[in-house]
Amino acid sequence: MTVCKSRWSVYMLRCGDGSLYTGIATDVKRRLEKHRADAGAKYLRGRGPLEVVFQSEMGSRSLATRAEARIKKLSRAAKEEFLAARGPLDLLADLRVPEPVRQGGSAQVWKKRCRP
Repeated sequence: MTVCKSRWSVYMLRCGDGSLYTGIATDVKRRLEKHRADAGAKYLRGRGPLEVVFQSEMGSRSLATRAEARIKKLSRAAKEEFLAARGPLDLLADLRVPEPVRQGGSAQVWKKRCRP
């Protein structure tokens, strides 16, 4: 069995037309490249150039999905205010996973099963 480190992030992109897109990924940079190659979400096809305007590591996929849902429920004006504040404020604070605690001289590692 192969074990990999997995940390999920929520991110927001600004499209060339000014619209905002919210998603989750374990590697935001790689996911952005997929979007730019029109291999990602259909919404983004033809809406370039794309720019990452927000990203925040959440820990688990479940927490990242919940954060994504919260952001998507915001109005456009509220999303712009969220971005202007340059941080999660109180919107995502209760979803954050605390930093791993050192136990027995080594830090916990976020792991998932990966296909060999």
